[in-house]
Amino acid sequence: MLVLRFLNLTELFLNVFQSKLKMGLIGGGGAGFIGRVHVTAATLDREAELVAGAFSSDPGKSKSCAEEFSISPTRSYGSYTELLDSEMKLPSTERVDFITIATPNHTHAEIATAALKSGFHVICDKPMTTNLADARKLVEAVSESGRIFVLSHNYSGYPMVRQAREMIHHGDLGELLSIRVAYKQGWMHGLQSGVTPSRGAWKSDPGKNGLAGSLGDIGTHAFHLLSFVTGLKPAALMCKMKSFSDHHELDDYGQAIIQLSGETMASVLWSQVSHGRLNDLSIQIDGSRGALSWRQENPNQLTFGQLGKPTMTYERHPNADYMTPNGKSASRLPAGHPEAFFEAFANLYRDAYRKMNALNEGEERQSGGVEDLCPTVLDGFDGVRFMHLCLDSNSNGSSWVNWTDDSE
Repeated sequence: MLVLRFLNLTELFLNVFQSKLKMGLIGGGGAGFIGRVHVTAATLDREAELVAGAFSSDPGKSKSCAEEFSISPTRSYGSYTELLDSEMKLPSTERVDFITIATPNHTHAEIATAALKSGFHVICDKPMTTNLADARKLVEAVSESGRIFVLSHNYSGYPMVRQAREMIHHGDLGELLSIRVAYKQGWMHGLQSGVTPSRGAWKSDPGKNGLAGSLGDIGTHAFHLLSFVTGLKPAALMCKMKSFSDHHELDDYGQAIIQLSGETMASVLWSQVSHGRLNDLSIQIDGSRGALSWRQENPNQLTFGQLGKPTMTYERHPNADYMTPNGKSASRLPAGHPEAFFEAFANLYRDAYRKMNALNEGEERQSGGVEDLCPTVLDGFDGVRFMHLCLDSNSNGSSWVNWTDDSE
């Protein structure tokens, strides 16, 4: 009993004397699931709380979500503009600190720019924008605002993905020869032509989704995983895409061949028409000294192979000597306890909070040897450029197109 009372008093002390960051959510209401994922991840470490939202483009539906998201009805707004205007009128100690954007793709740039100009930090769903012009403007808006901008490429939050990145950077694989990333799902076979799906109907509308269908939805995740783990930049790419599903004309299958810096080759494949595949994201990296492979549906293991030696399996183990600082830092549970999607997503929020708090306090972030791994607005720009060049190559007979960095 004394232990329990001590723990309760400790929790009370922390709640009273540690102020939480205040979150505003734009989008995420109705049948969509990603808004609730953001809220769960954002609040997992009890460093933040959801206090306001504009959950739908329909003012009535948005206001009715207050109870659903357990916030005050007075802070469930009818539009994102109402949210920003109303929150700015509140004392600085009461208004939201950051805005999470979980809306259709075509609205990201407009909402993010408005939030940044209002002085709020931003965490935004991918793809960052639907076109390069908006992406360039958003890069400028982030630079001018001095605020934190994080793109929710949540798969970079997995401990063993961060482990792989650090092993590669330490030279464990030697010279990188080739990388293969694949993101395969099969859910589009469950859709019927002429029938509006219960969620994500906007994804089949080029005006709201953009011209990149599955490429924008999951192909950008695969591309970011490639970039995040290897640290390499593309030099050129060629791409072929198809639409096999009869419920829309946007791509649902595609593959890009990428010439990376140096002599390293890579391929990125995306599909939402692969029967039997649920959320099968995987990466394989071949180096001159060894090879690594990781799969999102078995996220706590990373395999390392070398010719003539037994293949090793690195288990996520926060206390093991073989774990790198980034891998250990991203681990939340003892070894053997499955750790996956929510925890990885929460790692991005935790990283973002460190940056927000350091900026708010006017201090340099103290990393303790752990990298700043938040996907930034420049990662978002690269993702949009990847979509743009894939569409360009595909429309020109799968010709090679050069990669240029217009973000600088």
